[in-house]
Amino acid sequence: MATTVTLPSMIPRSWNSNLSSPHQNGPFWTKKTPSISITLSLFLASTKISRSSSTTLPAALPFDLSPPPIDHDFLDALTLSGTKVSDDGIVETFDNDDEALDAVDNGVVVVDLSHYGRIRVSGEDRIQFLHNQSTADFECLHEGQGCDTVFVTPTARTVDLSHAWIMKNAVLLVVSPVTCQSITEMLNKYIFPADKVEIQDITKQTSLFVLVGPRSNQVMEGLNLGDLVGQPYGTHQHFSVNGMPVTVGVGNVISEEGFSLLLTPAAAESVWKTILSLGAIPMGSNVWEKLRVLQGRPAPQKELTNEFNVLEAHLWNSISLNKGCYKGQETISRLVTYDGVKQRLWGIRLSAPAEPGSPITINGKKVGKITSYASGRKESEHFGLGYIKRQAASEGDTVIVGDDITGTVVEVPFLAQQCPPSRGSSS
Repeated sequence: MATTVTLPSMIPRSWNSNLSSPHQNGPFWTKKTPSISITLSLFLASTKISRSSSTTLPAALPFDLSPPPIDHDFLDALTLSGTKVSDDGIVETFDNDDEALDAVDNGVVVVDLSHYGRIRVSGEDRIQFLHNQSTADFECLHEGQGCDTVFVTPTARTVDLSHAWIMKNAVLLVVSPVTCQSITEMLNKYIFPADKVEIQDITKQTSLFVLVGPRSNQVMEGLNLGDLVGQPYGTHQHFSVNGMPVTVGVGNVISEEGFSLLLTPAAAESVWKTILSLGAIPMGSNVWEKLRVLQGRPAPQKELTNEFNVLEAHLWNSISLNKGCYKGQETISRLVTYDGVKQRLWGIRLSAPAEPGSPITINGKKVGKITSYASGRKESEHFGLGYIKRQAASEGDTVIVGDDITGTVVEVPFLAQQCPPSRGSSS
């Protein structure tokens, strides 16, 4: 059943007049009005959690993901505060890029990733369907667990890396902004008449925040959501915050550490302000892209394209070599059996800025190309991602990018976490 969680007392009373005095057993405000009960099944999963005496455990409620009428939505509030928001509704910058990057290493940042796609897959055949359409072993997962999975072409070329939550009545997929429509269309294309599967793009009906940084656990404790601290990657639970549904999961699209929060747009502003009150630094999408490159997380139209296969992208943690037939499986099995992976994605520390698409050479011979570039944490630092032929270079080797930019091949955190599975086990 959904657990009711109340927001900490640091919330300004000016934007929530329904808050009463602090709870006698802790610094939490409780709402005087009854919980909202409306209809749709995304948040219908039941979770048994043992919580403190200040928490109540009501019967599981169905929720409607359409927000009620409000004067100003979350993005309006950010714009009024001076935050730069694009015409597409993407939070670009809080003009604090250096502070935000520092908090990734020494504190905690909160990022609005509501522009990322969210696809709900429902119907009683949903698990088998996704098992057959992507690289992960969905049939070994249970409610409340999660995983990464890759959508590929029949020849195992990469479409996108997705994060999945296994809920009671559905599977939620978080995908990149540029692939949400194409993946939705692709999944619908492969539903046969007898399949009991429904695909729904719920991006506009939900909001998505992520926490990144070593102090993420403290923020979770401050939100009274400490039960998730220390749980495996992808574990998620459902909560009711001030009468509105929030699903919280371990990890995010850039790291197995930190947390993700899926919520209704009506709850976004109050949850965001509460997270900030607990010490989180806001991060915009511009510096998030820089962090993506520094972390080594591949992205569609850059590292994930029809030019590279899923093993060259080094996404081993998202691939099962042990499950039955699925799209791309024959190519993947053949590449593994015959050691046919000819290139690999690496981080490259650069001596100067480099354009994506620039060739990577050794002794005048092309051995790869740059796919992403970002300036580093210091003005003099430059960093890129690129594919390099396996026999040509590995970690620590020197390469030339473009005409005269010196590069050093380095491992990056996201790819360093990837472990090729043994042939006799699932991944």
